[in-house]
Amino acid sequence: MTDWTETELSALRRAYASGTTRVSYDGKSVDYGSAEDLLARIRTIERAIVGTTRPLPVAGLAGFSRGDR
Repeated sequence: MTDWTETELSALRRAYASGTTRVSYDGKSVDYGSAEDLLARIRTIERAIVGTTRPLPVAGLAGFSRGDR
């Protein structure tokens, strides 16, 4: 379980899109050293959120028949 939220992710994306490295959300402020650091944080959170919300794959067995056997 992660402590990251969609609110934090949205704030990070807005900051990245505007070209700033200072992010504020929920009364918190964080300064990132570079745009690359900010983008790395965005990607980390995206992977964590997708990993917790993506449904598990369903495994199955496919079958077929040629009809003449």
